[in-house]
Amino acid sequence: MYMKKYDTEGQFIVAVCDKDIIGKKFAEGDLVLKLDEGFYKGEDAWDEEVKAALLDATIANVAGEKSIACAVECGCIDPDNIIFIQGIPHAQMVKI
Repeated sequence: MYMKKYDTEGQFIVAVCDKDIIGKKFAEGDLVLKLDEGFYKGEDAWDEEVKAALLDATIANVAGEKSIACAVECGCIDPDNIIFIQGIPHAQMVKI
C-alpha cells in the first residue's frame, strides 16, 4: 500500500491506496474515482502503520481492497459506507 500524510490547517489527512491501482481512473455512472499519484502515492506502508495513521487522522481517503480492509479492521471505516466503482472499493472518513 501507499500512504501519504498531510498536516494542514489543523487537519491530519491520510490518503491510502493499493499499489496495483495507483494512477488509474475508474468510472461508473456518475461516479469517478481518480487515484492520482500526486495525492495518494506516498511511502510504502504496512498494515499496522496504516491503521495507526488512520486512527490519528481527522480525514481519510482510502481505495483498494487491502487498504479498505485495514481501515475496516481498525474501525475507521464502516463496511456499510464503502462504495464500489468498477469493482474498486473506496471510502472516506471525517472525524467531527
